[in-house]
Amino acid sequence: MDKHIVLLPGDGIGKEITDSAKQILGAVASEFGHSFTIQQQEIGGAAIDQYGSPLPDITVQACQKADAILLGAVGGEKWDALPADMRPEKGLLGIRKELGLFANLRPIKGFPSLLHASPLKEHIIDGSDILIIRELTGGLYFGRPSERQDNGEAVVDTLYYRRSEMERIIDKAFQSARLRHNHLTSVDKANVLESSRMWRDIVNEKSEEYPEVAVEHELVDAAAMKLITQPSQFDVMVTENMFGDILSDEASVLTGSLGMLPSASVRSDGVGLYEPVHGSAPDIAGQGIANPLGTILSVALMLRHSFQMEEEAAAVERAVRECLEQGFHTADLNITNGQLVSTGQMTEAVLDNLTVKAVSDSICSMYV
Repeated sequence: MDKHIVLLPGDGIGKEITDSAKQILGAVASEFGHSFTIQQQEIGGAAIDQYGSPLPDITVQACQKADAILLGAVGGEKWDALPADMRPEKGLLGIRKELGLFANLRPIKGFPSLLHASPLKEHIIDGSDILIIRELTGGLYFGRPSERQDNGEAVVDTLYYRRSEMERIIDKAFQSARLRHNHLTSVDKANVLESSRMWRDIVNEKSEEYPEVAVEHELVDAAAMKLITQPSQFDVMVTENMFGDILSDEASVLTGSLGMLPSASVRSDGVGLYEPVHGSAPDIAGQGIANPLGTILSVALMLRHSFQMEEEAAAVERAVRECLEQGFHTADLNITNGQLVSTGQMTEAVLDNLTVKAVSDSICSMYV
């Protein structure tokens, strides 16, 4: 299968971790008989430096022609003094909007070898497996007006949604729940916000189209508490943009490290942008110590959700899990034993497990 991927390294450690991803994609192509063409473009601070914009037209045009996009990270103190509409983060928000990537998928599943690294007790998080689905292109982050008023003495931000925007993300959540364990938790603030009351109405309407999916509603404050005290009660969670932003970051503690978390931003035709959850970490950029596993797991999400390559995605995830079980870890992972490795060494360890498994499967198939 031939696929075209646009690579957006971005800022900080972005180049290092996307270099790791390219190696993984090369191994998957070789082992499973695919062809991936990769085109690199700039976004964020790197794009500001080169083009004077966090999202230049050349990047948008390239992404519009891609089957999928893989992003490293954006941002850094270097650009903090710029006006808000020129900050690196505007590049990420902008490309999501330009491509209509309305659904953010954040899988939260702990690796057994890292459960001890979570600040929560192991018996609380053991068995947790959550998919958080966040609406990505509407709500408070995109509302207009958003401005200071009355000579700076007042400020207004507007939370705006169209019914159709809510319907498509809620449909995505029901479809995802149907592929997992048929349990959907909708998170809102319907006791206060009119937007949340519309959201809840639509969830109830849509539930009639998916009778096999059990639905429950949670207010966002209660959901935040239960994520920490009873995380295993959740399967698929769906919510609007800002609530999803906060809850998905909160849920990251279940895994013990932000460096392990992938994410996907997708639209209905399968085109998506894939990126690790962690930031650009400019303080460690260029030192070869960044954790590439969140990016490698984002490659697995790309294979699964944009290319429908389930076997290949599972192979990448298995290779990551086996690396951790073998004791390989980067400096950010709270592991006191095992082998501390660099970005490149961790990538090599994943590649070794990936190719060994593929060879093993090939040998077994000869005798079937």
